[in-house]
Amino acid sequence: MSKLTIGGVTLDNQVILAPMAGVSDLPFRLLCREMGAGLVCMEMVSAKAIYYNNKNTDSLMEIHPHETPVSLQLFGSDPQIISEMAQRIEERPFTFLDINMGCPVPKVVNNGEGSALMKNPKLVEEILTCLVKAIRKPVTVKIRKGFDETSVNAVEIAKIAESCGVAAVAVHGRTREQYYSGEADWDIIAKVKEAVKIPVLGNGDVDSALKARELLNHTGCDGVMIGRAAQGNPWIFRDVKSYLENGTLPPPPTNQEKKELILRHAALQLQYKGEYTGVREMRKHLAWYSAGMPHSNRFRSRINAMETMDELVESVEEMFA
Repeated sequence: MSKLTIGGVTLDNQVILAPMAGVSDLPFRLLCREMGAGLVCMEMVSAKAIYYNNKNTDSLMEIHPHETPVSLQLFGSDPQIISEMAQRIEERPFTFLDINMGCPVPKVVNNGEGSALMKNPKLVEEILTCLVKAIRKPVTVKIRKGFDETSVNAVEIAKIAESCGVAAVAVHGRTREQYYSGEADWDIIAKVKEAVKIPVLGNGDVDSALKARELLNHTGCDGVMIGRAAQGNPWIFRDVKSYLENGTLPPPPTNQEKKELILRHAALQLQYKGEYTGVREMRKHLAWYSAGMPHSNRFRSRINAMETMDELVESVEEMFA
């Protein structure tokens, strides 16, 4: 498997956990890193929230020494605020600073942030120019195919990013209008790869080790970014890494292995978020971990009503016995 070097930092491998709001928090990143992800990306953080000293933002930016290298992702649309806040947090132990230009959520887009930035290449250039000058750490950017099918401009944005000194670009092969529906367009990732010399990370529809190899072969991209397929399945990083390295796939995790990892996940949630928040945030993860299993509907009903870690442990022990 090829090594991947971004901004002078060489990763263990080319398989990356995508940034996902409400999912790629510290406990989940630690598990994915342990399973073999070469880089883990944090949930997006608002540059304005840092500016206004929002009390929840500090915990969002917490990093564990065992998860590095890690990418911290900012979103915003004001070049000055983004670059000043990047300077303010640069001493934190993240490896890369990523700028979100792909989030499709209405409250972000309606603010002119996330994927809305792709409609304004001049502003993109301003943001990235200011940011690259403001900090010493490598800057990366995550984009989509375009805002909609009438404005497919991933190649143009990637070229702007490269000219501003950005170290790598991740491309999700869907437009903002698609959200996560339909098929990802891998051809646009290939076009971006042809157009720039910096590393290009491909994102979209990689839900198995075979698909990861297919994406790399189809696009020639330098790394594979995995998002939704890792939900309830951190083992995907182990599988992709093994398959790209030697063409073999490990056996699927046993119920015992699943149970051990889930309970570790829950313990990390308890440690970092406390019981009230930790239990409630584990509900969605437990639904993902148990998807497709016998009696998973009954299990989901049960976990959605639970409030204590003891209830969670008891339910998981039964379900994954």
